[in-house]
Amino acid sequence: MSTCATASRDLSEPLAGTAATARTWLLIEQPGPWGADALTSSRLEPALGRALEKAAEPHGVRVALIRRPARTADCREPAARRVFAAHTLPGGSWIRTAEITDPAHLSELDFAALGAGDERGLRGPYDWRPYLGDPLVLVCTNGKRDRCCALLGRPLAAELAASDAAAVWEITHIGGHRFSPTLVVLPYGYAYGRATATAVREAVEAVREGRIVTDGCRGRSAWERPAQAAELAVRELTGEKGADALMVLRTEGAAPSWTVTVGHLDGRQWWVAVERGAADPPRPESCGSPLGTPARMDVTGVYEVAAERPERARDEVCRNGGPQPAFLTNSVV
Repeated sequence: MSTCATASRDLSEPLAGTAATARTWLLIEQPGPWGADALTSSRLEPALGRALEKAAEPHGVRVALIRRPARTADCREPAARRVFAAHTLPGGSWIRTAEITDPAHLSELDFAALGAGDERGLRGPYDWRPYLGDPLVLVCTNGKRDRCCALLGRPLAAELAASDAAAVWEITHIGGHRFSPTLVVLPYGYAYGRATATAVREAVEAVREGRIVTDGCRGRSAWERPAQAAELAVRELTGEKGADALMVLRTEGAAPSWTVTVGHLDGRQWWVAVERGAADPPRPESCGSPLGTPARMDVTGVYEVAAERPERARDEVCRNGGPQPAFLTNSVV
C-alpha cells in the first residue's frame, strides 16, 4: 500500500528546512481520540482550543495536544493533566511543567512573553516548575491528520516508551506527514524525520550532553525554514555538534531567495544562500492529497565571513555570477 511517506523516501526528498516553526511550545495532555484539527476536535473544549491557538500563533507559540503512548482508548476525562511550556532559542532553552485541573486557566497565559522566552508569561493559578526529567520526545501519531503518522508514528512511540529511552509522548501535529515517523525533541526543539528507535535514542543521549545529532534532522523549530536549512548546512560544513553553539543572526530577502547569517559563539560567522526549490517529480504531500511539488530549501552557498565585514561575502558571490549549485566554502575576510 503506497503512502506519502513511501513516496517521499523513495524519491530521497531532503529533510533539512522542513520542521514546524515555533520558538515556544505549549503542550496540553489530552487523552482519548483526536480529530484532524485536534485542538477543536478532541475532548478539549473546542472554544478553548480555538482561543488558545488564536492567542498563541502571532507570538511564535505553537499549541499542541499530547498523550501517553498506547492510551488512545482511554475514555475517561482526567482529573488532572500534565502541561509543558518549552522555549527553544539557543542559550535560553527551558522547559516548565505544571499539573492542571482546568485547562481554561491556560487562557490566562501571556503568550507574547512566552514567545520571547520570558517565563513570567506562565500566569494563572498553577505551580509551574522547572522540568528536570529526560528530554521530551514528541512523536506525531495523529492518524486523523494523516495515516502515515498512525501507521509509522504509533509503533515508534510505543517502542520508545517500552524501552524507557526517554520521556515519550504522542503529539497531535508537527507537519511533514510524508517524513513519518517524525518527532520533536525538547528543550532544543530539533525535529527529525524517517526516525528509527535507534536513531532517536542516539539523539536523546546527545541532548543529555548538550549536543545535536544532525542525521535525519529537519531543523530547529526556533527558526523559519530557510534559517533551519542554513544552520544545518553550517553544522555539516564545520562538524559543530554543540546545541547552543550556533545562532541565526538575521535572515534577509524573500521567497524564493534568502541570505541567512549564522553566527558561532566563538565569533565566526557564515553567510548562507538559500533558494526555495520544488521537489520534483510530483508526489503527494499528504496521504489522500493530489500529486504536487512541495517546496524544498536548497542551500546553494556557504561562505565564512569576517564578522565586521559580511558585505564582502555578497560581493564575492556577485563576482562569481551568483550562488553556485553546490556548497561553497570560500573564506572571505
